[in-house]
Amino acid sequence: MAHILVKDDGDTVRITMNRPSRRNSLSHEHLAELLAAFEEAGRSAATGIVLAGEGPVFSAGHDFADVAARDLTGVRELLRLCTHLMNTIQAVPQVVIARVHGLATAAGCQLVASCDLAVAAESAGFALPGGKGGWFCHTPAVPVARSIGRKRLMELVLTGDVVDAATALEWGLVNRVVPDDRLDQAVDHLLVRATRGSRASKALGKQTIYAQLDRPEADAYAIALEVMASASQLPGAREGMAAFLEKRPPVWPD
Repeated sequence: MAHILVKDDGDTVRITMNRPSRRNSLSHEHLAELLAAFEEAGRSAATGIVLAGEGPVFSAGHDFADVAARDLTGVRELLRLCTHLMNTIQAVPQVVIARVHGLATAAGCQLVASCDLAVAAESAGFALPGGKGGWFCHTPAVPVARSIGRKRLMELVLTGDVVDAATALEWGLVNRVVPDDRLDQAVDHLLVRATRGSRASKALGKQTIYAQLDRPEADAYAIALEVMASASQLPGAREGMAAFLEKRPPVWPD
């Protein structure tokens, strides 16, 4: 692939954006490669996916050279592809962690918010800069809003200012902030903790969480109740309960 690097060690697929000269900006071709990589990883036996960026920044968002060359239909197609990628990140059965260094702005910040978990280096910064420019960050704001809440979102989108990693942690956009030289260690440590247990149970759990988020409480309970009842019959659930009752370590079937 021209714009990304993919490394698969069996348990973990590492997808690295590799357009450092363009600050990992998201052209149509780059988005298509990311989508294909996530779809392939989703079909694999891996338990975790790490999304990273090569070069000085994580991702600067949409590639304006690509956007500027498109008419309305073309931009709509580009944004639909981007939305498909974000939805796929949340739909794959694996745990997805963003490994963030440098800036993650606009659609780059959207990527971080769309991942299940995020670990940031102290050098990281986050922004939805359209508010101080000419093209407002409408779609990037969608997953960010669901991570940080209304007032903090409005500060990000209206000012367009960069917030540092410590602020992103306080606001709930990332899970951890660590020194840059400990970023890989922290990502791997969180991934190990987040992928233990039954793979099938965790995949169903992840997908159900996203299905019930932002729904009215009664609807959320209706969804969660039926899935949880059905999930009690999975081999992993049966093994987990048996191991607990028999006071032994579980032997996961998946």
